Amino acid sequence: MSTSRTAKLLAALALPLVLALGACASSATPGASDAGTGGTSGLVKIGVVGAGDPYWATYKEAAAAEGIDVDIVNFDSYDQPNPALSAGELDLNQFQHIIYLATYNVNAGDDLVPIGATAIYPLGLYSTKYKDVSAIPAGEKIAVPNDESNQARALLVLQSAGLITLKDGGSVFATVADIEPGSKVSVEAVAADFTATSLPDFAGAVVNNDFVAKSGLTEDQLLAQDDPADAAAFPYINIFAARAADADNPTYLKLVKIYQETQAVQDGVQEASGNSAVLLKTPVADLVASLKKTEDEVRAHQ
Repeated sequence: MSTSRTAKLLAALALPLVLALGACASSATPGASDAGTGGTSGLVKIGVVGAGDPYWATYKEAAAAEGIDVDIVNFDSYDQPNPALSAGELDLNQFQHIIYLATYNVNAGDDLVPIGATAIYPLGLYSTKYKDVSAIPAGEKIAVPNDESNQARALLVLQSAGLITLKDGGSVFATVADIEPGSKVSVEAVAADFTATSLPDFAGAVVNNDFVAKSGLTEDQLLAQDDPADAAAFPYINIFAARAADADNPTYLKLVKIYQETQAVQDGVQEASGNSAVLLKTPVADLVASLKKTEDEVRAHQ
C-alpha cells in the first residue's frame, strides 16, 4: 500500500465523530451517559448503514421481548461506524465484512473484533443502460466503490465478467491502478454510497448491497456478481463487531443469537437483499481466525 493511499484512508477514518452524530437517525444521541457501558444501563447502541431497512424494527422488537433495549444508530457511509465504536459512541456495529474490519484495524491501530456472523452478500454489477455484460461497448466507463476492500472485490467481479484484466490475476488488495492497459472498459472509483446514483454517468456500477434496494435497482439490472459459495469468499462474511474488551459480553452475544435465530428478522434480511443474502451462523472462533489472517495479509501488503 502506498504512503499516499494509507494517508487518504487514515484521513477518512479520522473524520470527526460529529459527522457520524449528524448522520444519526435515532432519537437518542450517541455519546450519552449510557453509551459504551456494555449494556449495563439497559440500552445497547448498534451502528448500521441502512437503518431504514424494515428488519431493524423487527429486530428491536425481538430484542425487547428478550429484555434488551436496542437503539439502531444510522450512518450514511462506511467510514464512520468503526471510529464511533472504538470511541465508545456505540456498543456494537453491524455493517462490514472481515476484510473491511481487518483493513480498518491495521490502518487505525485498532483491535475491534467479530462476535457473530450475519451473511455474505454477493457484490453485483448493475446497469441502467445495458441488459447484458456483452452489450457494454469497449471504452465505456464503470464505477466501483472507492474504499479499499470493496474496490478490490468489485474489480474481481469486473475481471470475472471479462471487462478488465488485473495484474497478476488480481487480489483482495487490487486497486484501479492494477488494471492492465488494453482492458475493455475504464474504471472510476467513487464513494460507495454514490455508485448507484452515479449510474446515469456510467455504463454500469458495482453497487454494495446496502445501496441496491434504496436506490431502486432491480434484479433485471444486475449484469454480473461474485459467488458467495466460493471458499475465497469467507473474508467477505458480514459480522457484528465489538471492542475487544466486550468480545464475551453476554448481552451482546445474545443480540447476535436473536439476529440469527429470529425468523422474522432473517426473512427481513433476505427481503432487503433482494433474496441474494446467504445467511450464516459461522463459529466466532473461525471469524476471529480469518480476521487475524487477513490483518497479517494487510500488513504484509503495505
